[in-house]
Amino acid sequence: MQCPTCQGTRVIKNGTIHNGKPKWKCKECGRQFVAEPNQRRISDETKQTIDKLLLERVSLAGIVRVTGVSARWLQYYVNAKYAAVPRSVEATGQKRGS
Repeated sequence: MQCPTCQGTRVIKNGTIHNGKPKWKCKECGRQFVAEPNQRRISDETKQTIDKLLLERVSLAGIVRVTGVSARWLQYYVNAKYAAVPRSVEATGQKRGS
């Protein structure tokens, strides 16, 4: 058994997750992990589809139904996208009455 982060071999059993799979903890870096996770990665194609649906102002619940991602993951993704938008506004001055 190796830690996926630091490749350390000093791991200990640290309880179970919701479906009964054992959870492990690395003694070197402190990361907790599951040996054989069932999670799937969200593909770049799916993320591009989500971006297009967000631009079309489709509801988050609708995006979840269409793409099959979890509502929680989608909310985190949207929050990260929102945080990446710059907050500065540049206005050009125009004289009145011209």
